[in-house]
Amino acid sequence: MKAIFIFSGQGAQSVGMGRDLAGVSAAAQRIFAEADRILDRKLSDLIFNGPIEELTRSTNCQTAIYTMSCAALAAFREKFDLQPVACAGLSLGEYGALYAAGAFDFGTGLKLLDRRGALMDEACEKFPGTMASVLGGDPAVIESVCREIDLDVANYNCPGQLVLSGPREKIELAAAQLKEKEGVRKVVPLTVAGGFHSRLMREAGEKLRPALAAAGITMPQVPVYHNYTAKVSGTAEEIRDALAEQVSGSVRWEECLRHAISDLGVDTAIEFGPGNVLTGLVKRIDPAIVRINVNSAETLSQIVLN
Repeated sequence: MKAIFIFSGQGAQSVGMGRDLAGVSAAAQRIFAEADRILDRKLSDLIFNGPIEELTRSTNCQTAIYTMSCAALAAFREKFDLQPVACAGLSLGEYGALYAAGAFDFGTGLKLLDRRGALMDEACEKFPGTMASVLGGDPAVIESVCREIDLDVANYNCPGQLVLSGPREKIELAAAQLKEKEGVRKVVPLTVAGGFHSRLMREAGEKLRPALAAAGITMPQVPVYHNYTAKVSGTAEEIRDALAEQVSGSVRWEECLRHAISDLGVDTAIEFGPGNVLTGLVKRIDPAIVRINVNSAETLSQIVLN
């Protein structure tokens, strides 16, 4: 088995996520307790009990998903001695990927995401925006419309799914134009706090650089594919730069997976964290890849590794 460990992004959160894992895994329980201690607030209580409005705020959501994802990884590692050949994560999930690959400890990733979430919340208030998912259509045509309207492509998720990001009025204009384009099946407005992975977040990314510069980041033990470049970094400084740039840069998820498959022969994707969005994208990218989710005590108990 050549597995890539993949980590959930923002939007997958739900109240109660990970509570059952903490109930069956001492290692998972320790992760939640450590998050509370490091942040000096009851993040675990918010994760387990809500309210959803508070959990969804970037300043809480990013640390919450990271903590739950790392707890799922800890529970998995209690049962299985499987080393991945690579790691990757969607947006904030890249921090979970770097943690899993040994680039930094749990606390370093948590503190960075605490800062990242606060900066992105600040940017959402200062530079209002939104996002929309485009299903179907020619990527080149979609990119052309974005250039004309001055919008950004936030995500290249999988064949037939791109996400646009920017000011609301420009998103609405793009949606109206794209609905007339051949092959576009649907344009779906997303319920998000702002225009993530667009130039509206550029200031947040730049303000994150001092925290990244001060963080103890080393080269990972296995390759980590970055959202911004869809490639592997050669130095710790390149990792820092990729993390800063991805705040406002496009998430090249499909490229990340295709490179991992072609470079390393990945045949299995194991997703850690709430939901199953990423394994769904993997299925669209390459249906031959075996897909496993670790998002609950039930899914953990059902895993059989060959």
